[in-house]
Amino acid sequence: MTVALIAGFYLLTILGMLALRRINPPFTAVQAERRIGSWIHRTAYQKRYRFVPLRQISPDFQHAVIAAEDSRFYQHRGFDWEEVRNAVEEERDDGRLRGASTITQQLVKNLFLSTSRSLLRKGIEFTLVPLAEFILGKKRILELYLNVAEWGPGIYGAEAAAQNYYRVPAAQVGREQGARLAAILPSPLRRRPARMNEYSGRILERMSKMGW
Repeated sequence: MTVALIAGFYLLTILGMLALRRINPPFTAVQAERRIGSWIHRTAYQKRYRFVPLRQISPDFQHAVIAAEDSRFYQHRGFDWEEVRNAVEEERDDGRLRGASTITQQLVKNLFLSTSRSLLRKGIEFTLVPLAEFILGKKRILELYLNVAEWGPGIYGAEAAAQNYYRVPAAQVGREQGARLAAILPSPLRRRPARMNEYSGRILERMSKMGW
């Protein structure tokens, strides 16, 4: 029974990825998790989510997210082992382990898994990332991630984030706005763009070093 369930999960996930090559997701696992959490805790929840093509997200916004979340996005195949090594070395120095997840890893988590931190979830994520890279490709992975990433309570995707925080479409987000929005991604339920002066400055500096 257990083997059949595991096989069924991977079959459905692969079919889902194949569909996502052409179809935009109406919802994600993380969105469902947040909705169920609001029912359990009886808290207000309003979902803001509008999928837009990559061409309708400004290059500055795209570059800011890549610089902030996964600067070697176009060089690796789903896992950035150099960044993992750097994170482990930093953990040895100060005793704190920072995240080293790539955009592909975060997309898999958003689409199919949950925000829970467990070895089981990371193990499943580890097996799904190569499939996502092979089936979807870099451009579609970036497009999907920018559209499903959580940018605040009930706020999903670049378009909803731009409209909510700056009252502009994602196509009109500038460099500093993009950097501030990218800065809240590691902790979207607590951070706000207006308070991201230090973090956004680092992202802008990294963008410049990357030629953006």
